[in-house]
Amino acid sequence: METNNPQARPGQRAAAAERAVLVSLPFSRNSRDDDSVEFRRLAEAAGAQVCDVLCARPRRIDAATYVGTGKVEEIREAIVREDANLVLVNQDLTPVQERNLEKTLSCRVLDRTGLILDIFAQRARSHEGKLQVELAQLEHLATRLVRGWTHLERQKGGIGLRGPGETQLETDRRLVRVRIRRLHRRLDKVRVQRAIRRKARRKVPIATVSLVGYTNAGKSSLFNRLTQAQVLVADQLFAT
Repeated sequence: METNNPQARPGQRAAAAERAVLVSLPFSRNSRDDDSVEFRRLAEAAGAQVCDVLCARPRRIDAATYVGTGKVEEIREAIVREDANLVLVNQDLTPVQERNLEKTLSCRVLDRTGLILDIFAQRARSHEGKLQVELAQLEHLATRLVRGWTHLERQKGGIGLRGPGETQLETDRRLVRVRIRRLHRRLDKVRVQRAIRRKARRKVPIATVSLVGYTNAGKSSLFNRLTQAQVLVADQLFAT
């Protein structure tokens, strides 16, 4: 999970497991009963230690905090009781909702998208995959930037980007935008190289087969059986 540690980069793991309170708030009538179970598995896949799971079905979305004041107070009590330092919400929060919750709860809050991106960051192996995940994380976090990201100053080209009179927050946002542009350029080069390799493969008369399915559905197991490969197989969401 993204960390407030100014020395850490997106996707970098914390030294110890974070104690998390999970908030599962399905709004759809078609939501499955096992949604909270899957969400817990996502949190555990990210390395969180789940301390408590709060479930509810709100009647409406609160524009400021997504949930009402009563549920916010219940979350705060769970944080204190479990000595938690992270709240994971099984919904996509707006930047305003996330900031308001963090301010009210005095605890870091991460929505479902941020959690899944963190898992992708841990699992990414290829050069292109790592670039894609970092880009997605930065674009997701750009509108949520309210704390220091001064570690980006140590990236190549970061020094000297500060303009006179800029606040630290403005500087950090500028650094993130610069990093995003660089990642786009690097990914463009990777895509060109991949297109060249794909064109070369098409000259060879070999069929291409794709395995498609939900996470943890058994794609890697099937791939290993069909090809005698040794791709990682684990009973874990987004293991590969």
